[in-house]
Amino acid sequence: MKKKPFIGIAGNIGVGKTTFTSFVAKEFNLVEIYESVTDNPYLSDFYSDMHRWSFNLQIYFLHHRFGSINNMVSSIDQGMVQDRTIYEDVEIFSKNLYKMGSMDERDWETYSNLFENMIQFIRKPDLIVYLKADLNILIDRINNRDRDYENKIDPAYLTQLNKLYDNWIEGIDWTKTITIDTNNFNIYKDQDKLEKILSDIGELI
Repeated sequence: MKKKPFIGIAGNIGVGKTTFTSFVAKEFNLVEIYESVTDNPYLSDFYSDMHRWSFNLQIYFLHHRFGSINNMVSSIDQGMVQDRTIYEDVEIFSKNLYKMGSMDERDWETYSNLFENMIQFIRKPDLIVYLKADLNILIDRINNRDRDYENKIDPAYLTQLNKLYDNWIEGIDWTKTITIDTNNFNIYKDQDKLEKILSDIGELI
């Protein structure tokens, strides 16, 4: 029996991944896997002191995403859509923290080696949907959702993440990708645009 698709929704903080994940899940009858944010015990500490808590935070995200994927692949016909992929943990967020000096070389090497060992045992996405937006749009969306700990996010941090995302997507040759510019896209109001995006995704899977 052919496996149902596994779609990863990728993108920067505040770009709209969670909402988009729910629409994709409904359209293609897929099970949602959401990022563990509200119950993450390190997130608030991290934004207060990135250097102290970067390794703890990234390990938490890594083990949570690894466990979520493995829990969902027990059935061969299980289709999934994931809010942020496990690959973003190392290619975007941890790499950025290391480049910023907020994760030291010892922790970066330990984290990277753990990641390389873990991904040998997980199913890779059949498609990665990259949602992108400019810095001012990201900041507006972050402010609108009004999460206390996100008020401490440095705009320079978001800018660097955007650069890493663009480079990462351009370099992917191991699965299909599609990039969606969300700067002028309101998922609740732009029905025609949403239908076109979902149609494009359907063709790719």
